Amino acid sequence: MELNYHHLRYFQAVAYEGNLTRAAERLNVSQSAVSTQIRLLEDRLGQALFERRGRALHLTEAGRIALDHADAIFATGRELVATLQQSGRQRQALRVGAIATLSRNFQLAFLRPILGRPDVEVILRSGSAAELFNALAALHLDLVLTNQPPPVDALTAFIVQRLDEQPVSLIGVPELCRPELSLSQRLAQTPLILPTAASGLRMGFDALVDRLGVRSQIAAEVDDMAMMRLLAREGIGLAVLAPIVVRDELASGALVESANLPNLTEAFYGVTVERRFPNPLLTLLLHEH
Repeated sequence: MELNYHHLRYFQAVAYEGNLTRAAERLNVSQSAVSTQIRLLEDRLGQALFERRGRALHLTEAGRIALDHADAIFATGRELVATLQQSGRQRQALRVGAIATLSRNFQLAFLRPILGRPDVEVILRSGSAAELFNALAALHLDLVLTNQPPPVDALTAFIVQRLDEQPVSLIGVPELCRPELSLSQRLAQTPLILPTAASGLRMGFDALVDRLGVRSQIAAEVDDMAMMRLLAREGIGLAVLAPIVVRDELASGALVESANLPNLTEAFYGVTVERRFPNPLLTLLLHEH
């Protein structure tokens, strides 16, 4: 007997709600109808999918396996509908997520090959890493742009591609960039605007300072490149940044590159998942890099 996907949809609702009543309300059916569908699915699979603890239903080991497959099946269905519906439109959509702290200049440079095309609509979403990677796994996004690659495991096989790697410098207003100072003197005598301790860039910077035997003055620790850019423009301190982040300010002379930080780079990644219907626009952009 073939698997009944109607039963699978009811099972998925109960798995996420953890309760027959809430699942029935979500599905707009009676509680007894939900219970019957779950029982039929368990009979078909030959496994108990839930165990009751008080009023709550918890997945068994077989239930967790079934939920993983159910999520994949329905995500593939959504992808099919979106892809085939899109094929009849004049404008093709590319859905991109970008970590909220990521350089806007990098995002613009990456997307430039398709921006302005009359047949393309770019949907750009900003958010936290957790939000965006969850959306990518659910096939709501085609790509996530980040400077911190995600952990890769067997359940969510993210595909990570390094798109670019930029040197990192000390950048600030001209008054703070005294030409007579050595790198060690700059790091010791000038207030610094640093990325937060959790970032890979900060760990590399701390290692550099340790090698040089310097005790630095921290004016600010910031996890947002746009805010680092603003603080640098205000003259708060020298920012540890990739020059691409402040390209316009460097061109105008509002900020200057005080010193390059040796062996320190900022990497940018594109994260995707394997899809049955890959977006051709995404293929174009990744081939550009």
